[in-house]
Amino acid sequence: MKKRGPRTKRAKTRPDTADTYAAFMSRAYAMELEATERYTQFAAQLEAQDNDEVAMLFRKLAEIEALHARRILAEMGWASPPPLAPAFVWKGKEGPETAPLNALRHPMQPHQALKIALRCELKAQKYFENISSGAARVRAAAEEMAEEEREHAALIREWLLRL
Repeated sequence: MKKRGPRTKRAKTRPDTADTYAAFMSRAYAMELEATERYTQFAAQLEAQDNDEVAMLFRKLAEIEALHARRILAEMGWASPPPLAPAFVWKGKEGPETAPLNALRHPMQPHQALKIALRCELKAQKYFENISSGAARVRAAAEEMAEEEREHAALIREWLLRL
C-alpha cells in the first residue's frame, strides 16, 4: 500500500491578473447597482410614510452607491455594464450589499430601515475583506472598497444614534 503525504489544501485556480481584476470589478459594479436600487426603494417607502429625514439619508446612500458604480465604469473604460463574471460569486440571489426585497415592510420604522442598511454595509465590508488576497491589483481594490463600506456603516451608526 502506497503511503500518502500530508493533505494539503488545493489552491483555487485563478485567471490571469487582468481577467481577475475585470471579473472582480464586474461583481463590484453589480453590487453597487443593486445597492442603489434597494436604497432608492427604502427611500420611497419612507417618503410614503412621511419620514422625509430618514428617506433623505437613503437617497444619499443611493447616490453614493451610484457614484461608485459610475467610477467603476470609468476606471474600467466600460461604455456599458459588463456581463457578470463567474469569479467572486456571492451566495444567494442578491449581492452582499443588497437587503432582501422582503425586508421592505409597510410601515417601516426608521430604526428598522437603518438596521437593515447597516447589516448590508457590514456584509459588503466583510465580502471585500474576504477577497483581499490574490492578485495585488484585486487586493488593493477590495481593500479600498472595504474601507468605503466601513465609512457607510459609520454614517448609518451616526444616524441610529440620532433616533
